[in-house]
Amino acid sequence: MQSHLRKLGRTDLSIPPVVFGTTCLGNLFVEMSDASKHDLVKTWMEKMPSPVAIDSAGKYGAGMALEVLSRELQKLEVRQEDVVITNKLAWRRTPLKTPEPTFEPGVWIGLQNDAVQDISYDGILRCHEDGCRMLSPYRPALVSLHDPDEYLAAAANSGERHERKENLIGAFRALEELRDAGEVQGAGVGAKDWRVIQELSESCEFDWIMMANSFTVLNHPPELIQFLDQLKDREVGLINSAVMHGGFLSGGPFFDYRPIDPTDKEDQKRLRWREQFTACCEHHAVSVFDAAVSFGRSHPAVTSVALSTSKPQRVQSMIDAATQELPAAFWSDLAEKGLISGDYLQAVT
Repeated sequence: MQSHLRKLGRTDLSIPPVVFGTTCLGNLFVEMSDASKHDLVKTWMEKMPSPVAIDSAGKYGAGMALEVLSRELQKLEVRQEDVVITNKLAWRRTPLKTPEPTFEPGVWIGLQNDAVQDISYDGILRCHEDGCRMLSPYRPALVSLHDPDEYLAAAANSGERHERKENLIGAFRALEELRDAGEVQGAGVGAKDWRVIQELSESCEFDWIMMANSFTVLNHPPELIQFLDQLKDREVGLINSAVMHGGFLSGGPFFDYRPIDPTDKEDQKRLRWREQFTACCEHHAVSVFDAAVSFGRSHPAVTSVALSTSKPQRVQSMIDAATQELPAAFWSDLAEKGLISGDYLQAVT
């Protein structure tokens, strides 16, 4: 597995092909028991040779994910040098004063705290301090701006959007200063809308980025591929996330975390694509998950794929999916059926 380590962009870090996500440690959708969380973190450390890469955020369970991660790593006596922890910054813990958290109602279960968005030069430093306190004695190696696309989309008008963009640029300047002071080893951004990352790249020199719901076997338009080419040329590391579109590719009822609407024309197209894609996978004896992960790491700009599960028994299959090569005939068949871009396939093979 050591041979699979790849340098992450402009940082001095080399990371494995899988970055483990921690939303489940923060009780996303379900409340996991402490024993189950322990088993999951233990399995990460057992199945993946060090350094093990783990992605978290102050938003995950209003900091619960960070605290649980620290607790379990300490129980396992994991050394700092055996983990590479990323912390996406934008949300800071606050007291819970309502029956459920206000920052994402109905999503996080069994929380004892709330969270507030705090994006500015000073705000992102507060988020970093908050995260380091919860993660202690461990420290994040990588930090990033979390969901700037959602932050900009919440603007009421163009003037407010401009103000919010300036806040993001100021926040990233703070992350650069943390990096330059040796507090962290890389400063980046994580977003679902790759176009916002592209926009911010005009003002921010990211060391690394994380994309979610963006470069996938279902979605890889030419303009996105061109941007990925530019990231590779500029040596910006890319961790690709949410390659299953929130479970949609494997037959789930959601697409990018919203319910599928069978009456919507775009959703109808997606459902037809999924039916044909699934049939092609079955014909070639390839699992949908393996196909999605394999495609998600296919561009040379991609350093690793971020994958999440609450089930320890699935960890090995995640590692396998990110390291195996699928038959060329499978990809050719997908291209011939118009299910993936033939131009892209030709460019990377």
